Amino acid sequence: MPLPLIELTDAGLYCRQGNFHIDPWQGVARAILTHAHSDHARLGSARYLTSSEGVRLAAERLGREAVIDGVAYGEELNLNGVRVSLHPAGHILGSAQVRLEHAGQVYVVSGDYKTQPDRTCAPFEPVRCHTYLTESTFGLPIYRWRDEAHVFDDLHAWWRRNQEQGRTSLLYAYALGKSQRVLAGLDPAIGPILVHGAIDRFLPHYEAAGVRLPPTERATRDNARATRGRALVIAPPSAAGTPWLRKFGPLSAAMASGWMQIRGMRRRRALDAGFPLSDHADWEGLLGAIAASEAQEVYVTHGYIDVLAHWLNERGIRASVMQTAFEGELASETAGPAFESEDLPSSTQHNGQAAPAPFSDPDAPETQGEET
Repeated sequence: MPLPLIELTDAGLYCRQGNFHIDPWQGVARAILTHAHSDHARLGSARYLTSSEGVRLAAERLGREAVIDGVAYGEELNLNGVRVSLHPAGHILGSAQVRLEHAGQVYVVSGDYKTQPDRTCAPFEPVRCHTYLTESTFGLPIYRWRDEAHVFDDLHAWWRRNQEQGRTSLLYAYALGKSQRVLAGLDPAIGPILVHGAIDRFLPHYEAAGVRLPPTERATRDNARATRGRALVIAPPSAAGTPWLRKFGPLSAAMASGWMQIRGMRRRRALDAGFPLSDHADWEGLLGAIAASEAQEVYVTHGYIDVLAHWLNERGIRASVMQTAFEGELASETAGPAFESEDLPSSTQHNGQAAPAPFSDPDAPETQGEET
C-alpha cells in the first residue's frame, strides 16, 4: 500500500515524497502557499511557491527578503517525482488549491475556498482527486449565502440612512480579501470611501492584477473631518474600540462577515448592522466542492470539522478530522475588544485557537489569522 501523499507534522502539512510543506506554520526548506493570509503564509521558510497572481501579496505579507516563486494556474511542476499544480480556490486574489500526483494517487489540498462569484479573484475550479483536504469554516446547514447583489443593496441602503442622520458609516472587514471584495461591489456615487492603513497597503497589488476598485483615500484626520456624516470607512476588526475611530465623529458601525448570518451576532458585538458576506464556502458550497472532487476520502482541517466529517461519513464518504493551526474566519473577524472569541458558538471547534489581541497601533498592518 503506498504511503499517503500528505501527512501532518509539527511544522504542518508535509509531502514526504516531494520534500515540501503546504502552508506550514513553522519555517521549512520549501513551502507551497495556498494564499497570503497569515494563518497560511508564515515567516521563516527558505523558499516559497505560490500562484503567479499571489506573488505580490505573499511578498507584502512575508517581506522583501522572502524568496517567492510564482507558477501559473494549471502549470505542472515535478518536485522530486511528485507532479504539482495550482488551481483557483476563489478565496482571495491568488488563492489556490494544490494538486499532488504520485504513484497513481491524486491529493488536493484546497486551502480556504469559496464557490460564490467574486470580482476580485479567479473563480473556484473543481479538481478531481482520490483524497481531498477541505476546510469547514462555515460547515453547518444554517450557513447559506445570499446572492451578493442583495447584500450590497442592503449595505448601500444602510450607508444612505446614515448620511440622512449625519453619521459616518464604519464597516469592519478583514484587510486582505474581504475589504477588496467589499470595495469592488460599492457604488462610489453614494459618497467618499476611506480605508484604514492596513487595507490601503494591499490595494496597489489588486490594481496591478487588473482588479477594478473605486477611488479611495487612506483615512487621515483631515479627510475624516471633511467627510463626516457622508463617508463609508472600511477598517479591520482590530480597529474596534481604538482611538483611531475618534476622528470620524458620530458613527454607525457594521461588519461584513459570514458570522453575520447568525441571529444575535450583530447585537452581541454592539453593531448597528451586519452583512453576511464571506470569502469562505457556505454549507452548499462545501458539499458541492467535495462532490465535484469525486474524492473517495476527505480530511476536514478547520472550522466545524466534526459536523462536516460526520455528515459525510453518514452518506458513505470516508471522512476524518485533521487538526491544524489554520483559523478560517475566526481570528480575523473576532480580533479587537468588541469581537472576543468567546462570543462565537463553542461548537465551532477552531482547533482551540484563541483570537489574537488587537494591535496597539491601529494603523499598523494586521498580521492576525484571516478570514473571512
